[in-house]
Amino acid sequence: MVAVDSTILTDRQIEVLELRERGFTQQEVAEQSNTTGSNVSAIERAAEQNVEKARRTLELVRTIRSPVRFSISPGTSFDDLVASVYAHGDEAGIKIAYCRPELYAHLYGILEECAKQNELEAQVDIGISNEGEVRVFSEEP
Repeated sequence: MVAVDSTILTDRQIEVLELRERGFTQQEVAEQSNTTGSNVSAIERAAEQNVEKARRTLELVRTIRSPVRFSISPGTSFDDLVASVYAHGDEAGIKIAYCRPELYAHLYGILEECAKQNELEAQVDIGISNEGEVRVFSEEP
């Protein structure tokens, strides 16, 4: 079993996730763990929340560590966002690793929940790596 000290998950969360991943039903996990099905569900939900927080933390750190960083205000269109990414990359002498349609799709895929009618509804922080990878962090999950 994974050492709990190396993750943000608890021993119980790891145990439940491992059993569920091996195909055990919620009731089987409950019986094996001497608890209820609703408790197993709560443990799984808490574990998934921890995983999501860890993922968002990594997004933030990658954005912060990017040599090129800038913010985009709410109300910005995706067309203007893409143009801004290319402009910042050009200023820094970094070739963006995506052609325009790929970059548009990449950004929209990440920010779809923060957009309405092709326009951002929240502030977004953008980072560009030396390799031209575009990192994105927004307050909205």
